[in-house]
Amino acid sequence: MIELSEKCNLCPRKCGADRLSGKTGFCGGGRDLKVARAALHFWEEPCISGESGSGTVFFSGCTMRCIFCQNREISRGEAGKIISIERLAEIFLELQAKGANNINLVTPMHFAPQITAALDISRKNGLSLPIVWNTGGWEIPESIAAVKNYSDIWLTDMKYFDDSLAKNFSDAKNYFEIASASLRKMVEQTGEAVFDENGIMQKGVIVRHLVLPGHTDDSKKILRWLWENFGNRIWVSIMNQYTPLCTDKRFPELFRSVSDEEYDDVIDFAAELGFENAFVQEGGAVGESFIPPFDLEGV
Repeated sequence: MIELSEKCNLCPRKCGADRLSGKTGFCGGGRDLKVARAALHFWEEPCISGESGSGTVFFSGCTMRCIFCQNREISRGEAGKIISIERLAEIFLELQAKGANNINLVTPMHFAPQITAALDISRKNGLSLPIVWNTGGWEIPESIAAVKNYSDIWLTDMKYFDDSLAKNFSDAKNYFEIASASLRKMVEQTGEAVFDENGIMQKGVIVRHLVLPGHTDDSKKILRWLWENFGNRIWVSIMNQYTPLCTDKRFPELFRSVSDEEYDDVIDFAAELGFENAFVQEGGAVGESFIPPFDLEGV
């Protein structure tokens, strides 16, 4: 179990908030858990959702500030309900009883101390599902190492190669340097992917990359780096579901969806590199159909 400290340093910002005293950090997280939704989710990669669904818990708050975030209702910490660690442990068991393939923790690291405590309780009471840490990728390796005994699957983003994009779009300094180091730690501690007889992942790493309009060159740099460092030891998920919610006039390229030509170009590049363990999406940008209602279901 990880414990909250008087100077929080769970994420790369290391803002030093005294969360033990109830102060909130940059992420919006304080002493208490805040959850916006806990339900079966069917929109993850096929080996995560399957037919039964992924037992997904959406946590409020985020260490990043992506100007195009489609979950901003919770990432800004506005939606959600304060719950106890004991209630979170009950939620995990309720999702298992509903037939979930796994417990899927969405944007969890700023609540890692409370989550690991809840997992200890629920495991003692029969929780046996794989645990998915669903993260934006901008995590410090120390936090990755700290949850080693609580993480079976890493479903992580690799958003940017170019640090100027990371700074402009997510206020995330040194994104690639930090995210790449953490990804190495994830792969090191998780090892080769393992699937059950139904093709549901039990252990492994999936790296998601959202193609951004006007920035396919950055997508290709990320894919080349992933291939050169991991090859087919990991799975990649190349997404075209960018939803044009950005209103920042400095970046007009983000006011539109990703074109079919842009997405196909990135997919062709991945195939040329040699990726076989890859998920791709069909059709154009899906817009808000991928955004669940943060209505406190299951909380």
